[in-house]
Amino acid sequence: MNAFFKVPTAINEPVYTYLKGSKERISLYKKIQEFRSQTVNIPMYIDGKEIFTDNLHTMRVPHDHQHVLGTYCYGDASHVQAAIESALKAKDKWENLPWQDRASIFLKAAELAAGPYRDSLNAATMLCQSKSVHQAEIDAACELTDFFRFNVEYMTQIYQQQPISSPGIWNKLVYRALEGFIVAITPFNFTAIAANLPAAPAMMGNVVVWKPAENQIYSANIIMQILKEAGLPDGVINLVYTEGKEFGDVVFQHTDFAGLHFTGSTKVFQQLWQIIGNNISNYRSYPRIVGETGGKDFLLTDATAAIAVVVTATIRGAFEYQGQKCSATSRAYFPASNWQELKQALIQEVNTIKVGPTEDFSCFVNAVISEASFDKITNYIEQAKQSPECEIITGGTYSKEKGYFISPTIIQTTNPTYVTMCDELFGPVITVYVYDDATINELLPLIDKTSNYALTGAIISQDRYFIEKATKILQHSAGNLYINDKSTGAVVGQQPFGGARGSGTNDKAGSY
Repeated sequence: MNAFFKVPTAINEPVYTYLKGSKERISLYKKIQEFRSQTVNIPMYIDGKEIFTDNLHTMRVPHDHQHVLGTYCYGDASHVQAAIESALKAKDKWENLPWQDRASIFLKAAELAAGPYRDSLNAATMLCQSKSVHQAEIDAACELTDFFRFNVEYMTQIYQQQPISSPGIWNKLVYRALEGFIVAITPFNFTAIAANLPAAPAMMGNVVVWKPAENQIYSANIIMQILKEAGLPDGVINLVYTEGKEFGDVVFQHTDFAGLHFTGSTKVFQQLWQIIGNNISNYRSYPRIVGETGGKDFLLTDATAAIAVVVTATIRGAFEYQGQKCSATSRAYFPASNWQELKQALIQEVNTIKVGPTEDFSCFVNAVISEASFDKITNYIEQAKQSPECEIITGGTYSKEKGYFISPTIIQTTNPTYVTMCDELFGPVITVYVYDDATINELLPLIDKTSNYALTGAIISQDRYFIEKATKILQHSAGNLYINDKSTGAVVGQQPFGGARGSGTNDKAGSY
Protein backbone atom coordinates (compact mmCIF):
# COMPACT_ATOMS: atom_id res chain seq x y z
CA MET A 1 0.00 0.00 0.00
CA ASN A 2 1.77 3.09 -1.27
CA ALA A 3 0.60 5.66 1.24
CA PHE A 4 1.50 7.46 4.46
CA PHE A 5 -1.50 6.99 6.69
CA LYS A 6 -2.81 9.86 8.80
CA VAL A 7 -4.63 8.59 11.88
CA PRO A 8 -7.80 10.35 13.12
CA THR A 9 -6.98 13.35 15.29
CA ALA A 10 -7.30 12.36 18.94
CA ILE A 11 -9.64 14.39 21.13
CA ASN A 12 -10.50 13.82 24.77
CA GLU A 13 -13.68 11.85 25.28
CA PRO A 14 -16.45 14.14 26.60
CA VAL A 15 -17.43 13.46 30.21
CA TYR A 16 -21.10 12.72 30.82
CA THR A 17 -22.73 14.53 33.75
CA TYR A 18 -25.33 11.91 34.74
CA LEU A 19 -27.85 14.54 35.77
CA LYS A 20 -31.14 13.35 37.23
CA GLY A 21 -33.45 12.16 34.46
CA SER A 22 -30.69 12.03 31.83
CA LYS A 23 -30.53 9.12 29.38
CA GLU A 24 -27.02 8.18 30.47
CA ARG A 25 -28.01 8.10 34.15
CA ILE A 26 -31.00 5.85 33.52
CA SER A 27 -28.98 3.56 31.27
CA LEU A 28 -26.06 3.24 33.70
CA TYR A 29 -28.32 2.57 36.66
CA LYS A 30 -29.97 -0.28 34.76
CA LYS A 31 -26.56 -1.78 34.04
CA ILE A 32 -25.60 -1.55 37.72
CA GLN A 33 -28.80 -3.35 38.69
CA GLU A 34 -28.14 -5.97 36.02
CA PHE A 35 -24.65 -6.65 37.34
CA ARG A 36 -25.86 -6.77 40.93
CA SER A 37 -28.57 -9.28 40.03
CA GLN A 38 -26.17 -11.88 38.63
CA THR A 39 -23.09 -13.76 39.71
CA VAL A 40 -20.37 -14.45 37.17
CA ASN A 41 -17.40 -16.78 36.96
CA ILE A 42 -14.52 -14.97 35.26
CA PRO A 43 -11.89 -16.97 33.36
CA MET A 44 -8.29 -16.24 32.57
CA TYR A 45 -7.50 -15.52 28.92
CA ILE A 46 -4.58 -17.42 27.39
CA ASP A 47 -4.04 -17.66 23.63
CA GLY A 48 -7.48 -16.16 23.12
CA LYS A 49 -9.16 -18.98 25.02
CA GLU A 50 -11.14 -18.70 28.23
CA ILE A 51 -9.36 -20.73 30.90
CA PHE A 52 -11.43 -21.98 33.82
CA THR A 53 -10.10 -23.64 36.98
CA ASP A 54 -11.60 -25.17 40.09
CA ASN A 55 -9.72 -22.74 42.34
CA LEU A 56 -12.37 -20.02 42.65
CA HIS A 57 -11.87 -16.74 44.50
CA THR A 58 -14.83 -14.57 45.48
CA MET A 59 -15.39 -10.97 44.36
CA ARG A 60 -17.34 -8.70 46.72
CA VAL A 61 -18.60 -5.13 46.67
CA PRO A 62 -16.45 -2.95 48.99
CA HIS A 63 -19.39 -0.76 50.03
CA ASP A 64 -21.63 -3.81 50.53
CA HIS A 65 -19.20 -6.59 51.39
CA GLN A 66 -21.89 -9.21 51.90
CA HIS A 67 -22.85 -8.91 48.25
CA VAL A 68 -21.01 -11.35 45.98
CA LEU A 69 -20.43 -10.27 42.38
CA GLY A 70 -19.09 -13.67 41.44
CA THR A 71 -15.87 -15.60 41.29
CA TYR A 72 -12.69 -15.64 39.24
CA CYS A 73 -10.57 -18.62 38.29
CA TYR A 74 -7.24 -18.59 40.11
CA GLY A 75 -4.29 -19.98 38.22
CA ASP A 76 -0.85 -21.31 39.03
CA ALA A 77 2.64 -21.38 37.56
CA SER A 78 1.55 -23.62 34.70
CA HIS A 79 -0.91 -20.96 33.52
CA VAL A 80 1.78 -18.27 33.64
CA GLN A 81 4.08 -20.48 31.59
CA ALA A 82 1.27 -21.13 29.11
CA ALA A 83 0.65 -17.38 28.83
CA ILE A 84 4.32 -16.77 28.02
CA GLU A 85 4.33 -19.50 25.39
CA SER A 86 1.16 -18.09 23.87
CA ALA A 87 2.65 -14.60 23.74
CA LEU A 88 5.87 -15.77 22.12
CA LYS A 89 3.90 -17.84 19.59
CA ALA A 90 1.88 -14.74 18.61
CA LYS A 91 4.90 -12.45 18.50
CA ASP A 92 6.16 -12.88 14.94
CA LYS A 93 2.86 -12.21 13.18
CA TRP A 94 1.88 -9.40 15.55
CA GLU A 95 5.10 -7.39 15.43
CA ASN A 96 5.23 -7.70 11.63
CA LEU A 97 1.63 -6.58 11.16
CA PRO A 98 1.61 -3.13 9.53
CA TRP A 99 1.40 -0.45 12.17
CA GLN A 100 -1.83 0.96 10.78
CA ASP A 101 -3.52 -2.41 11.31
CA ARG A 102 -2.41 -2.46 14.93
CA ALA A 103 -3.66 1.11 15.26
CA SER A 104 -7.06 0.22 13.83
CA ILE A 105 -7.65 -2.41 16.52
CA PHE A 106 -7.12 0.06 19.37
CA LEU A 107 -9.13 2.79 17.65
CA LYS A 108 -11.95 0.27 17.41
CA ALA A 109 -11.48 -0.58 21.08
CA ALA A 110 -11.78 3.12 21.91
CA GLU A 111 -15.08 3.34 20.06
CA LEU A 112 -16.38 0.28 21.88
CA ALA A 113 -15.33 1.63 25.28
CA ALA A 114 -16.92 5.02 24.64
CA GLY A 115 -20.04 3.51 23.10
CA PRO A 116 -21.64 0.09 23.72
CA TYR A 117 -19.33 -0.86 26.60
CA ARG A 118 -19.45 2.47 28.42
CA ASP A 119 -22.13 1.42 30.89
CA SER A 120 -20.43 -1.91 31.54
CA LEU A 121 -17.04 -0.34 32.23
CA ASN A 122 -18.54 2.26 34.56
CA ALA A 123 -20.90 -0.12 36.35
CA ALA A 124 -18.15 -2.68 36.93
CA THR A 125 -15.79 -0.01 38.25
CA MET A 126 -18.46 1.41 40.54
CA LEU A 127 -19.26 -2.02 41.96
CA CYS A 128 -15.93 -3.82 42.26
CA GLN A 129 -13.78 -0.75 42.99
CA SER A 130 -16.40 1.35 44.83
CA LYS A 131 -15.88 4.37 42.62
CA SER A 132 -18.51 7.12 42.41
CA VAL A 133 -20.38 7.69 39.18
CA HIS A 134 -18.32 10.76 38.31
CA GLN A 135 -14.98 9.17 39.19
CA ALA A 136 -15.88 6.03 37.23
CA GLU A 137 -16.93 8.08 34.21
CA ILE A 138 -13.68 10.05 34.22
CA ASP A 139 -11.60 6.91 34.64
CA ALA A 140 -13.20 3.83 33.14
CA ALA A 141 -14.99 5.42 30.21
CA CYS A 142 -13.10 8.60 29.34
CA GLU A 143 -9.47 8.09 30.31
CA LEU A 144 -9.45 4.53 29.02
CA THR A 145 -10.81 5.76 25.68
CA ASP A 146 -8.31 8.64 25.66
CA PHE A 147 -5.37 6.27 26.19
CA PHE A 148 -6.35 4.16 23.20
CA ARG A 149 -6.95 7.14 20.89
CA PHE A 150 -4.01 9.30 21.93
CA ASN A 151 -1.59 6.38 22.05
CA VAL A 152 -2.31 5.71 18.39
CA GLU A 153 -1.43 9.33 17.66
CA TYR A 154 1.71 9.11 19.78
CA MET A 155 2.73 5.92 18.00
CA THR A 156 2.68 7.76 14.67
CA GLN A 157 4.72 10.62 16.19
CA ILE A 158 7.38 8.15 17.28
CA TYR A 159 7.50 6.38 13.93
CA GLN A 160 7.75 9.72 12.09
CA GLN A 161 10.95 10.68 13.92
CA GLN A 162 13.69 10.00 11.38
CA PRO A 163 17.41 10.86 11.13
CA ILE A 164 18.91 13.31 8.67
CA SER A 165 20.76 12.01 5.62
CA SER A 166 24.01 13.21 4.09
CA PRO A 167 24.39 13.61 0.29
CA GLY A 168 24.26 10.24 -1.43
CA ILE A 169 22.94 8.50 1.70
CA TRP A 170 19.38 7.77 2.83
CA ASN A 171 19.24 6.95 6.54
CA LYS A 172 16.10 5.15 7.67
CA LEU A 173 15.20 4.40 11.29
CA VAL A 174 13.03 1.34 11.91
CA TYR A 175 11.36 0.87 15.31
CA ARG A 176 11.27 -2.73 16.48
CA ALA A 177 9.24 -4.33 19.23
CA LEU A 178 11.32 -5.59 22.14
CA GLU A 179 12.80 -9.06 21.75
CA GLY A 180 10.69 -11.19 24.08
CA PHE A 181 7.51 -10.55 26.07
CA ILE A 182 6.30 -7.71 28.30
CA VAL A 183 4.90 -8.17 31.80
CA ALA A 184 2.08 -5.78 32.78
CA ILE A 185 1.18 -5.60 36.49
CA THR A 186 -1.76 -3.29 37.09
CA PRO A 187 -3.43 -1.65 40.14
CA PHE A 188 -6.97 -1.70 41.51
CA ASN A 189 -7.64 2.02 41.56
CA PHE A 190 -7.84 2.97 37.87
CA THR A 191 -9.55 0.86 35.23
CA ALA A 192 -7.88 3.07 32.60
CA ILE A 193 -4.40 2.29 33.93
CA ALA A 194 -5.26 -1.41 34.00
CA ALA A 195 -6.08 -1.15 30.29
CA ASN A 196 -3.18 1.10 29.32
CA LEU A 197 -0.36 -0.90 30.84
CA PRO A 198 -0.83 -3.98 28.63
CA ALA A 199 -2.27 -2.05 25.66
CA ALA A 200 0.49 0.55 25.19
CA PRO A 201 3.31 -1.97 24.63
CA ALA A 202 0.99 -4.19 22.57
CA MET A 203 0.19 -1.27 20.29
CA MET A 204 3.91 -0.93 19.56
CA GLY A 205 4.11 -4.55 18.41
CA ASN A 206 4.93 -6.25 21.72
CA VAL A 207 3.23 -9.25 23.26
CA VAL A 208 2.11 -9.15 26.89
CA VAL A 209 1.42 -11.25 29.96
CA TRP A 210 -0.96 -9.24 32.14
CA LYS A 211 -1.55 -9.69 35.87
CA PRO A 212 -4.19 -7.33 37.30
CA ALA A 213 -4.88 -6.51 40.94
CA GLU A 214 -7.37 -9.02 42.30
CA ASN A 215 -9.76 -6.25 43.39
CA GLN A 216 -9.99 -5.08 39.76
CA ILE A 217 -10.50 -8.40 37.94
CA TYR A 218 -14.24 -7.76 37.52
CA SER A 219 -13.59 -4.74 35.28
CA ALA A 220 -10.40 -6.22 33.77
CA ASN A 221 -12.60 -8.93 32.31
CA ILE A 222 -14.61 -6.29 30.46
CA ILE A 223 -11.41 -4.73 29.10
CA MET A 224 -10.47 -8.12 27.62
CA GLN A 225 -13.92 -8.47 26.10
CA ILE A 226 -13.49 -5.08 24.42
CA LEU A 227 -10.04 -5.96 23.05
CA LYS A 228 -11.25 -9.29 21.71
CA GLU A 229 -14.27 -7.70 20.03
CA ALA A 230 -12.00 -5.02 18.56
CA GLY A 231 -10.03 -7.76 16.80
CA LEU A 232 -6.93 -8.19 18.94
CA PRO A 233 -5.32 -11.46 17.75
CA ASP A 234 -5.07 -14.40 20.11
CA GLY A 235 -2.04 -14.44 22.36
CA VAL A 236 -1.07 -10.78 22.02
CA ILE A 237 -2.36 -9.98 25.53
CA ASN A 238 -2.79 -12.88 27.95
CA LEU A 239 -4.63 -12.28 31.23
CA VAL A 240 -3.78 -14.42 34.27
CA TYR A 241 -4.65 -14.37 37.97
CA THR A 242 -2.08 -15.96 40.26
CA GLU A 243 -0.26 -15.41 43.52
CA GLY A 244 2.35 -12.68 43.11
CA LYS A 245 5.46 -14.65 44.03
CA GLU A 246 4.42 -17.61 41.90
CA PHE A 247 3.85 -15.27 38.96
CA GLY A 248 7.19 -13.54 39.47
CA ASP A 249 9.13 -16.77 39.80
CA VAL A 250 8.06 -17.69 36.28
CA VAL A 251 8.14 -14.41 34.36
CA PHE A 252 11.26 -12.85 35.87
CA GLN A 253 13.38 -15.96 35.44
CA HIS A 254 12.42 -16.47 31.81
CA THR A 255 15.18 -15.76 29.28
CA ASP A 256 12.73 -13.92 27.01
CA PHE A 257 11.51 -11.45 29.65
CA ALA A 258 11.93 -8.10 27.88
CA GLY A 259 10.12 -5.45 29.89
CA LEU A 260 7.97 -4.56 32.90
CA HIS A 261 5.08 -2.08 32.80
CA PHE A 262 4.02 -1.59 36.41
CA THR A 263 1.74 0.51 38.58
CA GLY A 264 1.49 -0.33 42.27
CA SER A 265 3.29 0.08 45.55
CA THR A 266 6.83 1.41 45.82
CA LYS A 267 7.88 -1.55 47.96
CA VAL A 268 6.73 -4.11 45.40
CA PHE A 269 8.32 -2.20 42.52
CA GLN A 270 11.65 -2.05 44.33
CA GLN A 271 11.45 -5.78 45.02
CA LEU A 272 10.75 -6.51 41.35
CA TRP A 273 13.61 -4.27 40.24
CA GLN A 274 15.93 -6.17 42.58
CA ILE A 275 14.73 -9.55 41.25
CA ILE A 276 15.26 -8.39 37.68
CA GLY A 277 18.73 -7.14 38.57
CA ASN A 278 19.66 -10.42 40.20
CA ASN A 279 18.56 -12.28 37.07
CA ILE A 280 20.10 -9.88 34.56
CA SER A 281 22.60 -12.39 33.19
CA ASN A 282 19.78 -14.80 32.34
CA TYR A 283 17.98 -12.49 29.90
CA ARG A 284 18.41 -12.31 26.16
CA SER A 285 18.41 -8.50 26.40
CA TYR A 286 18.35 -5.81 29.08
CA PRO A 287 14.71 -5.47 30.14
CA ARG A 288 12.99 -2.09 29.98
CA ILE A 289 11.50 -1.22 33.37
CA VAL A 290 8.69 1.33 33.62
CA GLY A 291 6.96 1.90 36.94
CA GLU A 292 4.59 4.37 38.58
CA THR A 293 4.26 3.80 42.29
CA GLY A 294 3.22 5.79 45.34
CA GLY A 295 2.92 9.40 46.36
CA LYS A 296 2.80 11.65 49.39
CA ASP A 297 1.46 14.62 47.54
CA PHE A 298 1.53 18.12 48.96
CA LEU A 299 -0.58 21.26 48.87
CA LEU A 300 1.17 24.53 49.75
CA THR A 301 -0.67 27.83 50.13
CA ASP A 302 0.41 31.28 51.25
CA ALA A 303 -1.44 34.26 52.70
CA THR A 304 -2.47 35.51 49.24
CA ALA A 305 -4.35 32.33 48.33
CA ALA A 306 -8.12 32.64 47.94
CA ILE A 307 -9.86 30.67 50.70
CA ALA A 308 -12.55 29.27 48.38
CA VAL A 309 -9.92 27.99 45.95
CA VAL A 310 -7.96 26.33 48.75
CA VAL A 311 -11.07 24.65 50.17
CA THR A 312 -12.03 23.20 46.79
CA ALA A 313 -8.50 22.05 46.00
CA THR A 314 -8.12 20.45 49.43
CA ILE A 315 -11.39 18.55 49.43
CA ARG A 316 -11.29 17.38 45.83
CA GLY A 317 -7.58 16.59 45.98
CA ALA A 318 -7.79 14.65 49.23
CA PHE A 319 -11.20 12.97 49.18
CA GLU A 320 -12.16 12.15 45.61
CA TYR A 321 -12.17 8.37 45.29
CA GLN A 322 -11.54 8.17 49.03
CA GLY A 323 -7.98 9.39 48.53
CA GLN A 324 -7.11 6.14 46.76
CA LYS A 325 -5.14 7.88 44.05
CA CYS A 326 -1.36 7.97 44.00
CA SER A 327 -1.81 11.68 43.20
CA ALA A 328 -4.17 12.41 46.10
CA THR A 329 -3.38 15.41 48.30
CA SER A 330 -2.35 13.93 51.64
CA ARG A 331 -0.23 16.64 53.31
CA ALA A 332 -1.00 20.35 53.35
CA TYR A 333 0.88 23.44 54.50
CA PHE A 334 -1.29 26.43 55.42
CA PRO A 335 -0.24 29.85 56.79
CA ALA A 336 -1.21 30.81 60.33
CA SER A 337 -2.47 34.21 59.17
CA ASN A 338 -5.62 32.79 57.56
CA TRP A 339 -5.82 29.37 59.20
CA GLN A 340 -8.82 30.07 61.42
CA GLU A 341 -10.89 31.29 58.49
CA LEU A 342 -9.73 28.41 56.30
CA LYS A 343 -10.30 25.87 59.06
CA GLN A 344 -13.93 26.89 59.54
CA ALA A 345 -14.53 26.87 55.79
CA LEU A 346 -13.03 23.38 55.47
CA ILE A 347 -15.08 22.00 58.37
CA GLN A 348 -18.25 23.50 56.97
CA GLU A 349 -17.68 22.07 53.50
CA VAL A 350 -16.48 18.62 54.62
CA ASN A 351 -19.58 18.27 56.77
CA THR A 352 -21.72 18.50 53.61
CA ILE A 353 -20.03 15.45 52.06
CA LYS A 354 -22.27 12.43 51.75
CA VAL A 355 -20.66 9.04 52.40
CA GLY A 356 -22.31 5.89 51.11
CA PRO A 357 -22.71 3.34 48.31
CA THR A 358 -21.88 4.15 44.71
CA GLU A 359 -25.41 3.23 43.64
CA ASP A 360 -26.50 6.44 45.35
CA PHE A 361 -25.17 8.92 42.79
CA SER A 362 -25.25 11.75 45.34
CA CYS A 363 -22.49 10.18 47.47
CA PHE A 364 -19.16 11.95 47.08
CA VAL A 365 -17.20 9.46 49.21
CA ASN A 366 -17.65 5.69 49.00
CA ALA A 367 -15.85 2.71 50.54
CA VAL A 368 -12.14 2.00 50.58
CA ILE A 369 -11.15 -1.05 48.57
CA SER A 370 -10.74 -3.75 51.23
CA GLU A 371 -10.77 -4.66 54.89
CA ALA A 372 -6.96 -4.64 54.96
CA SER A 373 -6.93 -1.09 53.60
CA PHE A 374 -9.66 -0.06 56.06
CA ASP A 375 -7.70 -1.45 59.02
CA LYS A 376 -4.47 0.23 57.93
CA ILE A 377 -6.03 3.68 57.49
CA THR A 378 -8.11 3.59 60.67
CA ASN A 379 -5.04 2.56 62.65
CA TYR A 380 -3.35 5.80 61.56
CA ILE A 381 -6.47 7.73 62.59
CA GLU A 382 -6.46 6.13 66.05
CA GLN A 383 -2.76 6.90 66.47
CA ALA A 384 -3.45 10.54 65.64
CA LYS A 385 -6.27 10.68 68.20
CA GLN A 386 -3.84 9.54 70.88
CA SER A 387 -0.92 11.76 69.82
CA PRO A 388 -0.27 15.03 71.69
CA GLU A 389 1.03 16.39 68.37
CA CYS A 390 -2.30 15.95 66.56
CA GLU A 391 -5.90 17.07 66.58
CA ILE A 392 -8.73 15.66 64.47
CA ILE A 393 -10.26 18.75 62.85
CA THR A 394 -13.11 16.88 61.20
CA GLY A 395 -14.01 13.26 60.51
CA GLY A 396 -12.15 10.49 62.27
CA THR A 397 -15.14 8.15 62.31
CA TYR A 398 -15.51 4.89 60.43
CA SER A 399 -17.42 1.62 60.20
CA LYS A 400 -17.02 -1.66 58.33
CA GLU A 401 -20.32 -3.19 59.38
CA LYS A 402 -21.92 -2.75 55.95
CA GLY A 403 -18.99 -1.60 53.83
CA TYR A 404 -15.48 -0.25 54.36
CA PHE A 405 -16.50 3.34 55.06
CA ILE A 406 -14.17 6.00 56.49
CA SER A 407 -15.40 9.55 56.86
CA PRO A 408 -13.30 12.31 55.25
CA THR A 409 -10.72 13.14 57.91
CA ILE A 410 -8.53 16.20 58.44
CA ILE A 411 -5.71 15.89 60.98
CA GLN A 412 -3.85 18.98 62.19
CA THR A 413 -0.35 18.35 63.48
CA THR A 414 2.22 20.55 65.19
CA ASN A 415 4.99 18.30 63.87
CA PRO A 416 5.75 18.73 60.12
CA THR A 417 7.36 15.29 60.06
CA TYR A 418 4.60 13.47 61.97
CA VAL A 419 4.02 9.98 60.55
CA THR A 420 0.90 10.92 58.55
CA MET A 421 2.86 13.74 56.90
CA CYS A 422 5.35 11.14 55.64
CA ASP A 423 3.62 7.77 55.11
CA GLU A 424 1.32 7.08 52.18
CA LEU A 425 -2.09 6.21 53.69
CA PHE A 426 -4.11 5.75 50.47
CA GLY A 427 -7.36 6.77 52.08
CA PRO A 428 -9.61 9.79 52.78
CA VAL A 429 -7.21 11.39 55.26
CA ILE A 430 -5.19 14.59 54.91
CA THR A 431 -2.79 16.01 57.48
CA VAL A 432 -2.36 19.78 57.83
CA TYR A 433 0.64 21.63 59.20
CA VAL A 434 0.08 25.30 60.01
CA TYR A 435 3.25 27.36 59.61
CA ASP A 436 4.27 30.79 60.79
CA ASP A 437 4.05 33.09 57.75
CA ALA A 438 7.52 34.48 58.48
CA THR A 439 9.08 31.00 58.12
CA ILE A 440 7.80 30.22 54.64
CA ASN A 441 11.27 30.31 53.07
CA GLU A 442 12.51 27.73 55.57
CA LEU A 443 9.38 25.65 54.94
CA LEU A 444 10.10 25.03 51.24
CA PRO A 445 13.19 22.81 51.75
CA LEU A 446 11.31 20.96 54.51
CA ILE A 447 8.47 20.11 52.10
CA ASP A 448 11.04 18.84 49.62
CA LYS A 449 12.77 16.60 52.17
CA THR A 450 9.75 15.33 54.13
CA SER A 451 8.96 12.51 51.71
CA ASN A 452 10.96 10.32 49.35
CA TYR A 453 7.99 10.36 46.97
CA ALA A 454 7.89 12.85 44.11
CA LEU A 455 4.64 12.36 42.24
CA THR A 456 2.37 15.42 42.46
CA GLY A 457 2.17 18.69 44.31
CA ALA A 458 0.14 21.89 44.23
CA ILE A 459 0.92 25.52 45.01
CA ILE A 460 -1.91 28.03 45.50
CA SER A 461 -0.90 31.68 45.62
CA GLN A 462 -1.54 35.02 43.94
CA ASP A 463 2.10 36.04 44.38
CA ARG A 464 3.89 35.32 41.12
CA TYR A 465 7.35 35.81 42.66
CA PHE A 466 6.55 33.30 45.39
CA ILE A 467 5.20 30.79 42.87
CA GLU A 468 8.41 31.08 40.87
CA LYS A 469 10.57 30.60 43.97
CA ALA A 470 8.56 27.67 45.28
CA THR A 471 8.49 26.00 41.88
CA LYS A 472 12.27 26.19 41.63
CA ILE A 473 12.92 24.79 45.12
CA LEU A 474 10.28 22.06 44.78
CA GLN A 475 11.10 21.10 41.18
CA HIS A 476 12.34 17.62 42.13
CA SER A 477 9.59 16.93 44.68
CA ALA A 478 6.86 16.40 42.08
CA GLY A 479 6.64 15.04 38.57
CA ASN A 480 3.35 16.86 38.08
CA LEU A 481 3.18 20.28 39.74
CA TYR A 482 -0.11 22.17 39.72
CA ILE A 483 -0.34 25.94 40.13
CA ASN A 484 -3.62 27.24 41.60
CA ASP A 485 -5.21 23.82 41.17
CA LYS A 486 -5.57 20.57 43.08
CA SER A 487 -2.84 17.90 42.89
CA THR A 488 -4.97 15.40 40.97
CA GLY A 489 -6.74 15.14 37.65
CA ALA A 490 -4.13 14.71 34.89
CA VAL A 491 -5.81 14.31 31.51
CA VAL A 492 -4.30 12.27 28.68
CA GLY A 493 -2.72 14.63 26.15
CA GLN A 494 -2.94 17.60 28.50
CA GLN A 495 -0.84 16.70 31.54
CA PRO A 496 1.59 13.81 30.90
CA PHE A 497 1.64 11.92 34.19
CA GLY A 498 4.46 10.47 36.26
CA GLY A 499 6.83 11.12 39.12
CA ALA A 500 10.39 10.39 40.14
CA ARG A 501 12.27 9.50 43.34
CA GLY A 502 10.23 6.88 45.19
CA SER A 503 7.23 7.51 42.92
CA GLY A 504 8.57 5.79 39.82
CA THR A 505 10.51 6.14 36.60
CA ASN A 506 8.71 9.31 35.42
CA ASP A 507 7.89 7.90 31.97
CA LYS A 508 4.84 10.15 31.56
CA ALA A 509 1.78 8.13 30.59
CA GLY A 510 -0.54 10.19 28.41
CA SER A 511 2.25 11.42 26.13
CA TYR A 512 4.41 9.91 23.39
